[in-house]
Amino acid sequence: MADHGCYVSALDMFSIGIGPSSSHTVGPMRAAADFAARITRPGAPVARITGVLYGSLGATGIGHGTPDAVVAGLRGLHPETCDPSDVRGAWSGHRDGAPLLVGGTVEVEFRRDDLRLAPLTRKPAHPNALTLTALGSGGEILLEETYYSVGGGFIRRDGDTLDHSGPAAGGVAFDTAEDLMRICAEFGLSIADVARLCERAHRPDGDTDAGLDAIWAAMRASIDAGLHARGHLPGPLRVPRRAAGVMRLLEDEEAGRQRGAEWLQVYALAVNEANASGERVVTAPTNGAAGIVPAVVQYFLDAHPEAGADVVRRFLLTATAIGSLIKANAYISGAEGGCQAEVGSACAMAAAGLCAVLGGTPPQVENAAEIAMEHHLGLTCDPVGGLVQVPCIERNAIAASTAVTAARLALHGDGRHIVSLDTVIATMRQTGLDMHTKYKETSTGGLAVNVVEC
Repeated sequence: MADHGCYVSALDMFSIGIGPSSSHTVGPMRAAADFAARITRPGAPVARITGVLYGSLGATGIGHGTPDAVVAGLRGLHPETCDPSDVRGAWSGHRDGAPLLVGGTVEVEFRRDDLRLAPLTRKPAHPNALTLTALGSGGEILLEETYYSVGGGFIRRDGDTLDHSGPAAGGVAFDTAEDLMRICAEFGLSIADVARLCERAHRPDGDTDAGLDAIWAAMRASIDAGLHARGHLPGPLRVPRRAAGVMRLLEDEEAGRQRGAEWLQVYALAVNEANASGERVVTAPTNGAAGIVPAVVQYFLDAHPEAGADVVRRFLLTATAIGSLIKANAYISGAEGGCQAEVGSACAMAAAGLCAVLGGTPPQVENAAEIAMEHHLGLTCDPVGGLVQVPCIERNAIAASTAVTAARLALHGDGRHIVSLDTVIATMRQTGLDMHTKYKETSTGGLAVNVVEC
């Protein structure tokens, strides 16, 4: 078997970060932290830093907290380890002219208008673009870099060919679902087995397991955070938190009856309410779709309390293989493909993972992912007010239910079906290319312009 392919490590596909957006918060913070590390190396002293947020980053950056994330990144904070409260207000609460401690070591005078929004300017390489410039005391440019936040928290620096989040894994070569099915059949492997071989090309199994366990722990913590928070979400919409109230209602009405579908939905609401509040979540594969995979995992565990950590790992590895196919051959970024790329991808990943841990064969797992993705084709990204709240939170609850339905439908068949996962992924890409820009995370179309903000 070859040592290349489209596989993205599970520890990158599911990255622990903060809300509300993987492409508008996590990616820009990583880009700014990378830039800060470059300019704090020995060399000419930096007197000023400026930045421009282009395209979708400029259009919905304020609602997604992008300027705060950029300033936090310039300070050397990282989404995996920072206190989320240190990000909120990093730009909006900065006093003009006050020094900014870049990389935690170099003081630079900074004004809020040093970071400029350019929503009508779109870079050809990607709609989520950010340019950062370091200037000397005479106004000379010491360093200028353009970064692209390509979805899921992954970034690419202009001129580079690979995402900075991590190299594509090796071990087995598959670039399409057809390749993946062939490998599974030829070597008698499950999709999770293939993913495990890919992970093994980077690190020992024990390290991968520890990473997967940490990912699930963070997912579970985000469910708990959402289930125990009340009040309203931040921002002008004043969206009420519902997860805690629904949980208490379900507990009161349980009376010994199984209400799995309702719990599934409340888990998804909980995660996405935590995300909308800028709290710790896991990109799965994006923040806007962060609630679907953890909700379906917890739904499975509720029904199978005897399941151990190895089952959750198998779920996540299976989901990663499917997410890798989608990322390589279409999109996971709402700014590129609309919400079909975010919620649709997450739904396909969750459906595949659930089908696998319920005993599905590789063809059944592929079928589950195909069903889930197929019924999200054309879904637009139109967040009201540029906030990851309406309709994003409810979409996660509905998609979690769709993932369960897709997995069960696939299990009732033998894996043979008319439309392949490869065909659906290609269709999603084509649909994204045809989709008007106003439906791609710019808040200039759809619900975003038809709902009056209160």
